[in-house]
Order: sequence, then structure tokens, then C-alpha cells
Amino acid sequence: MTTVAVVTGASGGIGSAIRSVLERSGDYDRVIGFSRSSEPALDLLDETSIRECAALAGDTGGTIGLVFDATGALTLNGSRPEKSLRELDPVSLARSFAVNAIGPALLMKHFLPLLPKSGRSVFATLSARVGSIGDNRLGGWYAYRASKAGLNQLVHTAAVELARGKPEAVCVALHPGTVRTPLAEGFAKNGLQVQEPEQSARRLLDVVRGLEPAQSGGFFDQQGDIIPW
Repeated sequence: MTTVAVVTGASGGIGSAIRSVLERSGDYDRVIGFSRSSEPALDLLDETSIRECAALAGDTGGTIGLVFDATGALTLNGSRPEKSLRELDPVSLARSFAVNAIGPALLMKHFLPLLPKSGRSVFATLSARVGSIGDNRLGGWYAYRASKAGLNQLVHTAAVELARGKPEAVCVALHPGTVRTPLAEGFAKNGLQVQEPEQSARRLLDVVRGLEPAQSGGFFDQQGDIIPW
């Protein structure tokens, strides 16, 4: 049986690296990438486009062993992360949730049903350590933090449901670390380790390879260590 890996957000810094590393690894017979520039195009704000991409992936005739969601946005429409409550804007807040939480939730809605009923498979989505409530000591970045915390809850809840029908499937949130991409540009502080996209992709895929069904619903960093909620 042909094995298939799917990468959403495949045109982004991390997503394109994930796709490239997967294609060279030989872990899967076929790697499919979806993004705003793919055919069909993937738009996180348009459920119809997500449904169409999932339908195409499901029509390959192969077994989908991995869905890696590399979507997400820190800045939207030129707005930068908030430093205080005074800067909260309802439109920016709603858009951050739409892109960072609702969009990935819809990906789970349409792609998790494609995972096989038996045998190990993985759905992994990029979250962020700043989405951890337990690890939040600096404050600020309200919209991004809250949207990623929401994503973490959605992942955990989906994993509970997934386990009922597909006990060997894994659904997790991953923190990639700071990666040299447009998303992180201007926010990498002095002394912070910044990874190149391919290095990050290799680390994340190493984590994915080592995940067990008992870890489904978890939140892990690029070394495979658990991040507090």
C-alpha cells in the first residue's frame, strides 16, 4: 500500500523545509503539499478550500501516515504583537484566532477522518511555547498567546475523540523553537538560539517519528520534551 504524507502551509519557511526533508527521507512514497499557491489552494479562512484539499488527499488511494500542519501567523495585516492591554484590537484578535486556532481546527475536522483506522499515523500542528499558560512569565502578545493556547485545547480535545475510533493515531501540538523565517523576523532576542528552517524540520520530524499513541493530545518542543499547558 502506498504511504502518503501531507503538509499544509507547505510554502512557508518551516512548511517548505518539512516537505523537502520528507521528500528526501523516503519515509513516505508520496508527499503532498498544500498552501495558498497550491492547486487546489488552501485558505485557512475558507472551509470549502480545506474540504477540497482533504478530498484530493483522500483520493490518492494511499494510506495517509502523516499530516503536518505548518500554518500560523504572528503578525497580521501589519499589526505587531501587543505589549499591553491598551493595544488590544478586536479585529486583530479575531483574525489571530481565525488563522492560529480555527483554521487548524478545520484542518483536523477534515483531515483526521483520513487517517487509517488501524496502524500508527500522526497529525501534528505547529503551536508555540508562548501559548503555554504555565510558562507565561512575561505577559504581552495577547492575541498570539491566546490563539495558540486555544489551538492546544483543540488539539487535546480532538485527540480524545480520535482515540475512540483510531487508537493507534497520534494528534499533537509542536513548538518548533525560534526559526529563521519571516514570522520570527524582528522578534529573535539577543542570545536566543535561532535555527535554520531545515534544522528545525529535521528536529520536528525526529519528534514525530518517536511519538507513541499514549502521547496523543500532548504539547511538545522540538526536542520532544513536554511543554506545560
